[in-house]
Amino acid sequence: MKENQEPSRRGFLKKLGTATAAAAIGTSVFAAERQSKPFEYLKRSSAISANSQINIALIGAGGQGSEDTSVALKVPGVKLVAVCDLYDGRLNDAKKRWGADIYTTKIYKEILNRKDVDAVIVGTPDFWHQQISIDAMRAGKHVYCEKPMVHSITEGPAIIKAQQETGKIFQVGSQGVSSLGNEKARELLKSGAIGQLNYAEGFWARRGPVEVWQYPIPADASPQTVDWETYVSNTHKRPFDEKRFFRWRNYTDYGTGMAGDLFVHLFSSLHFVTGSYGPEKVYASGGLRFWNDGREVPDVLLGTFDYGKNAAHPAFNLSLRCNFVDGTSGTTYLRLVGSEGAMDITWDKVVLKRNKVFQSEDPFYLEKLRQAGDTNPERKKMMPPEEISFEADKGYLGGPYDHMNNFITAIRNNGKVTEDATFGYRAAAPALLCNDSYYQNVPMHWDPEKMVLKRG
Repeated sequence: MKENQEPSRRGFLKKLGTATAAAAIGTSVFAAERQSKPFEYLKRSSAISANSQINIALIGAGGQGSEDTSVALKVPGVKLVAVCDLYDGRLNDAKKRWGADIYTTKIYKEILNRKDVDAVIVGTPDFWHQQISIDAMRAGKHVYCEKPMVHSITEGPAIIKAQQETGKIFQVGSQGVSSLGNEKARELLKSGAIGQLNYAEGFWARRGPVEVWQYPIPADASPQTVDWETYVSNTHKRPFDEKRFFRWRNYTDYGTGMAGDLFVHLFSSLHFVTGSYGPEKVYASGGLRFWNDGREVPDVLLGTFDYGKNAAHPAFNLSLRCNFVDGTSGTTYLRLVGSEGAMDITWDKVVLKRNKVFQSEDPFYLEKLRQAGDTNPERKKMMPPEEISFEADKGYLGGPYDHMNNFITAIRNNGKVTEDATFGYRAAAPALLCNDSYYQNVPMHWDPEKMVLKRG
């Protein structure tokens, strides 16, 4: 793998070569191809074709589903015609927000039966993703399904099969995958900017109540305003519990915890940047350290993952952390570390840091170093790392818009999306296995290419 990366590494070094004098004073410069430029804007073409109207419907009008819909409506030529949710208040809010003429219902199959719906956004709790996505594709609808694609490791193959058999466009909504930041990071890694990849790490930090899933519960929440029987019809039956409906991420029957909600974003971006199918070994630890509100999932979670060598990348290790009791709050990043440098990646910015060395052949300078006590003055000297920032240009509409526009464009052109069912499953699987490892207190073994569990 190292031999294969040498040409691209040399090519990158040629483009990003640092003059000796500049290196000596720690200045980052580009070689002759461009002037000194430690900062560069990332740009996205604004040319968008709206050659046909796409009618969408929303199934699951909670916070994320509503946000996805608002983003979709920014894409030219997209119209919302229907909304489905199990809570009356959300249906009323939908009409106030998007117009009294939209059709609303508590029965998602009524949405699928409508001839005027081209695509659906599935923004339901995780445990409904598989069934609704499959039903929608079988009904001839294109699907944008929120991450994680599935609620359990066994559910992925059925969605992949449905996408393949129906030929419908299916995009998993890990919103940052199509971002400028990820695209630039992939380009830099391929060019040899950080040398040979050996390690990656990611981190999410939160602290505020809503951020950690203590969502507000409406005053009118009751069996009269919530269709509870439908909600639990495909899982364990229980009496009505407003917390399990409105704060569903805290409970394993409905959500997938920190790993399924947040780690999956990091897996999605990492796999996009590296071309990886996923890890071969997963281990997790953590615990409930602060939010003793009845939740069944940890509020601190650590995961370690072994990625094997393949045609796309060398073997490397990944470390992920998530802390819901972090006093700094609001922090997230993905970092890739290689033999020549590292880069920090967000959806709209990449910061590349590279180690530098300085070597002089000046006899006078070498003699001065010897007089100063340096017994090996010919040895290269380590300099402070050079740092280059690539940041989205002003007016950039953001990763979520790019991802949704990728979906709508694929529908119009019968093209391909960034995160189809196979990609989405390979991103969801290590997150779900992280949960399995945490609860079973054992490492989990996975074949990322065949997408099957292995014995340890």
